[in-house]
Amino acid sequence: QVPLSESGGGSVQAGGSLRLSCAASLTSFSMYAMAWYRQAPGMQRELVATITKGSGTNVNVADSVKDRFTISRDNAKKTVYLQMNSLKVEDTGVYYCAAGWAVFPPSDYWGQGTQVTVSA
Repeated sequence: QVPLSESGGGSVQAGGSLRLSCAASLTSFSMYAMAWYRQAPGMQRELVATITKGSGTNVNVADSVKDRFTISRDNAKKTVYLQMNSLKVEDTGVYYCAAGWAVFPPSDYWGQGTQVTVSA
């Protein structure tokens, strides 16, 4: 089993919504800070959002997705989510989930990625 596994990607029209999920098989999941990254075609990978360990009360989202994307976690389900609303064509890319024990932004473990395609 892989440590992290993303799901929920797909194709959506601009203005639509998607909710990405990242299921973790990590032990002591609550001790890991979590993050979402994305890589658009022809672009460098960028950090989208982070959430701190534990109850995850401290969150940060990139300015490019502020007020549109929300990161959250459910430690009982060992899952982190990325709710994406008002999607734009520029949001198209491969979205990766990552976990970090002591490094920040989290980057110790990576998922395989899930494709998000937003069409006009």
